[in-house]
Amino acid sequence: MTPDVPSDSETAAPDGAGATTGGALGRIVLVTGLSGAGMSVALKALEDLGYEAVDNLRLSLVPALLRQADPKRRPLALVIDSRTRDFSAQSFLDELEDLRRRGDLDVRLVFLDCGDEVLQRRFTETRRRHPLAEDRTVPDGIQRERALLFPLKEQADVTIDTTQLSIHDLRRILSGHFRRDAQAALQVFVTSFSFRLGLPREADLVFDVRFLTNPHYDPALRPLTGRDPAVAARVESDPDYPAFFRNLTDLLRPLLPRYNQEGKSYLTIAIGCTGGKHRSVLVAERLAAWLTEQGLRVNLSHRELDRQGLRGGGSGHAGGSLGGTAVGNVG
Repeated sequence: MTPDVPSDSETAAPDGAGATTGGALGRIVLVTGLSGAGMSVALKALEDLGYEAVDNLRLSLVPALLRQADPKRRPLALVIDSRTRDFSAQSFLDELEDLRRRGDLDVRLVFLDCGDEVLQRRFTETRRRHPLAEDRTVPDGIQRERALLFPLKEQADVTIDTTQLSIHDLRRILSGHFRRDAQAALQVFVTSFSFRLGLPREADLVFDVRFLTNPHYDPALRPLTGRDPAVAARVESDPDYPAFFRNLTDLLRPLLPRYNQEGKSYLTIAIGCTGGKHRSVLVAERLAAWLTEQGLRVNLSHRELDRQGLRGGGSGHAGGSLGGTAVGNVG
């Protein structure tokens, strides 16, 4: 069902989401993408960041919404996708161009992508019909929607592949891009991962630390993580560790300012080992600390620890799945 256009009185701004300074641009984040890729999660994450969130808004109602809302006072997050009654890719792009022509708005388009097999599994687990499948199979619906939305993906300011992301991962990425107090400087995401479970698709730079001493083979260290001091001491005692870490920082030191100069808003550095529990976690922790010392905004996560709810010696957290009923979204 297409929602009514909300007025200011219907959605009060949360604490800390007050008026911006005079002359500031109003921000609008348009979220679109493949059904089942996590748009409901993305919209809720933006709402938690202080955005006024509207789901499944008809394109023809966007101008009316802007007349009632004040994106300078409280930014807007809108989900417009293939479920929308009057949706067409060309109409979407025309509306996007009109919004970007206005001198008072900062408009960002976010496209959520996902692998076909994962999308099929999510629809199977939730027993929901694909909105474009009609009397066809789910794979047919996915391919039809992928073709329909391709022009939007090409124009997106931010594309996020959620195939391997947890709910926490997606919220973290969106926070890095759209947190209201974020500065223009480069945001660096550092994540550890297991090569056995696949590369993080969002990674810009990947470093393999499987050559370092593996604490997994010590029964006393196996249940611990790279956040625990005993594991850290074992990994850092490897004769090759000091030179490796020095070379890693020497490589990154000249690159980071160049990324910033080129206008890159975020950079994801992934550190991998076999299980994603010991060596990669320790190196990611040390790298994040070094990057923070350089004055950069850093967001640290440990993919496998988050998935398993392992806390180790730090303040770990369990991340939910983007699939199935944990998301409450197939669309």
